[in-house]
Amino acid sequence: MTEDNRKLPVHVSIIMDGNGRWAEERGQERVYGHAAGVESVRACTEAAVETGVRYLSLFAFSEENWNRPEHEVHTLMELMVKAMRDELPTMMKNGVRFVVLGNRDRLSASLNAMIDDCMEETSANDRLTLIIFLSYSGKWDIMQAAKKMALELAEHPEMRESVMSMDTDSFGRYLVTDGIPDPDLIIRTSGECRLSNYMLWQAAYSEFIFTDVLWPDFRKDGFRAALAEYSKRDRRYGKVK
Repeated sequence: MTEDNRKLPVHVSIIMDGNGRWAEERGQERVYGHAAGVESVRACTEAAVETGVRYLSLFAFSEENWNRPEHEVHTLMELMVKAMRDELPTMMKNGVRFVVLGNRDRLSASLNAMIDDCMEETSANDRLTLIIFLSYSGKWDIMQAAKKMALELAEHPEMRESVMSMDTDSFGRYLVTDGIPDPDLIIRTSGECRLSNYMLWQAAYSEFIFTDVLWPDFRKDGFRAALAEYSKRDRRYGKVK
């Protein structure tokens, strides 16, 4: 089956897992695996552009990851800054729009400044939207959406009737993914078979692929194989065909 006639997902999301184990298998510190995983981010981004996927999102750092050792967290943040700086010319060349979503209040001022610069620089690109979920969790997302809605209602009591009649699509505008289609396909590497508090609302009808491959070894062939598997799925959304 060729790329042209394959049923292609609009939005592919990846839970990037296995960096630490990959490093430990090689007798290295966990941060060595995170550095190697940057190459997989580059490869999958290129594969998404090449295959015509419109949105690629990557779960880079969860709210729970703040509980990891301070050295590992610090190194991860440094890697993200370096990767953004290094990849910007390639993103501009390939028409990639860069977006970061999550609880950015917990990020350093320097990292937030780098994120803002990169997002602004790539804002007009329209071939692929690359979304990095950073300091994010699904429960946090739903909670901040509920708070946002409550504050809006407190400021505008006349909205009560419209809030009470709100449907799920309307509620989606309060989530950090407002304007971004829900993921058609979620891939998780490293053999773990769980969502890990990721896009709990948005993943309601996503297709899932779990692979034993550790993230630093997941490259273009793995990405394309996942698209081929997705093309065989029959998505009914609760209906009968």
